[in-house]
Amino acid sequence: MDYETKILPHVGGYGRYNRIVVVFSWFPNFAAVLNLLSDVFYTQIPDSYHCKPDPQLLPSAFLLSNLSAQQLLQLAIPWVNGSGLSHCELFKYPPNTSDLTGDVPRETVACTQGWEFSQVAGLHSNFVTEWNLVCSDYWKIPLQRICFMTGWILGYIFLGTLCDWLGRRRGFLVSVSLSSLLGVAVCLSNSAVVFLLLRLSQGAMLAGVFVSSYIARLELCDPPHRLMVVMVSSFFGVLAELLLPAFAALCRDWPILQAVATLPLLLLLSYWCCASVFPDSPRWLLATHQIPQVKRSLQEFSIRNGVCLRDEIYPGETLLSEIDSAYGDDCQPRYHSVLELRRTRVIWKNCLILSFTLFIGTGIQYCFTRNLHSFSTNFYFSYFLRVITGALACIFICLSVNHFGRRGMLLLSAILTGLSSLLLLASRSTCMEVWCWCSLS
Repeated sequence: MDYETKILPHVGGYGRYNRIVVVFSWFPNFAAVLNLLSDVFYTQIPDSYHCKPDPQLLPSAFLLSNLSAQQLLQLAIPWVNGSGLSHCELFKYPPNTSDLTGDVPRETVACTQGWEFSQVAGLHSNFVTEWNLVCSDYWKIPLQRICFMTGWILGYIFLGTLCDWLGRRRGFLVSVSLSSLLGVAVCLSNSAVVFLLLRLSQGAMLAGVFVSSYIARLELCDPPHRLMVVMVSSFFGVLAELLLPAFAALCRDWPILQAVATLPLLLLLSYWCCASVFPDSPRWLLATHQIPQVKRSLQEFSIRNGVCLRDEIYPGETLLSEIDSAYGDDCQPRYHSVLELRRTRVIWKNCLILSFTLFIGTGIQYCFTRNLHSFSTNFYFSYFLRVITGALACIFICLSVNHFGRRGMLLLSAILTGLSSLLLLASRSTCMEVWCWCSLS
């Protein structure tokens, strides 16, 4: 049976209860984005840092002399033209040196006592400063980013499949429960490796939270309302991005920020106790041929939407009777996988095209986000520029897609993104805002 034309209108369409459930499906987007974007603060490298002076590398004459802290740094750390004090090296002096003014024979060695960092934006400490991930250990920072995004991708694949097998509600609850547990575990990380593995796992679970709530809200809407429902959920994500710097400034330390970011996930566990705010999708139940559950779900939706739906009114002609006649009494549940799309040539082709477009767009946006600081040394200027242009892009989509169509706006955004990226190579400063707008679109 066609769900859009024969079933949804008879249970109230996009009625009051559907709208309430959709509203509750927006909050997971806020929680997921808050945890996803906190990575920006966790992996931010301080603007300035240098090795801690090692007294064992300095001659005793230096230590006994009345030197200021700045003079000691100049004698202990090499000066690099254009960047100031060296980030990764110290001077090693001969033990019997006493000349503080002339040219003293000395060699450079790697840092031996750790580093001194300037304060990162909003936080006293983060993933980088906690475990000294600079110089020879710098590679762990991009590795953490790669692992987190890899977890996000794997979560889309495996937890998206889980949502098709278990249902939207159970897939959502599993993802929220595990992501909350992993979020708490991240706060207790005692090494960079543990932090990295936990963030990878949490990234996968957060993808499950996002995709299950996204699918659920789409399946509860009729086609005319889907665009605005998705866009409002995007604005919840923008709100999370806007509030994140304030949370970081109030928390000061990364474990506290992680705890605050995990709190919305813990609050989402209340959906477990209240099934009515996030029920299973009748569309999914019908697609998997779970007829008794479909009938109960449709009755619940119709009652809450103020529509009468009972077999006793017009026997043989009601919606529930039509479902029984269409699927029979011995219908067994049938579950689907994404690989079945290969049997539908047009849909499979469109999925591949959209997946490739999303891959390119996400890659450009991610690279832009990571390199935006090169346009301005002010972290907050770069951060809020990206957030505001993202919000403007969402507004632009809301106003234009229904007039020009999905395909036209997709092609326009792709063309403008490509042209802006090429122009950016020649004139980075003048094309920055245009490129930001298009890539976020």
